[in-house]
Amino acid sequence: MFSFSAFAQDKADEQPVSLDQLLNEDSQHNLNVAWQYFKLKKAYNAVLVRMEETMAANPTFAKADEVLYLAGMSSFYLANDKGKQKIDLSKISEENKEKYSDENLRESAIAYLGTLVEQHPESKYADKAKKTLKQIKAK
Repeated sequence: MFSFSAFAQDKADEQPVSLDQLLNEDSQHNLNVAWQYFKLKKAYNAVLVRMEETMAANPTFAKADEVLYLAGMSSFYLANDKGKQKIDLSKISEENKEKYSDENLRESAIAYLGTLVEQHPESKYADKAKKTLKQIKAK
């Protein structure tokens, strides 16, 4: 037979979930989805949006190097008209037209990848970031 007191005891034994834990779980989920978009779908705009949201919500995320890498590479690819998601500047707001201009996307790529190299030099993404930065600056 079911006992309400047994149910209440089970709930009382559970530890409350902290805000940091929820933020980290959400950030990890966003990162996992972003990798899928990046590798499989080449949906760089979707990756960039997710990574910007993750950086804003959880700036101390343990995998910030991956977030910066994905945001930087997605910005770089979008600036070079790569990927399956094309941005039609005639169909977006004036604010986003500026954000998605090739020049601003290149500047964003430099900022994200530069931050990755500077703040996470030991990251496995640092060498690729350095190579991409050299490529951007050579243009």
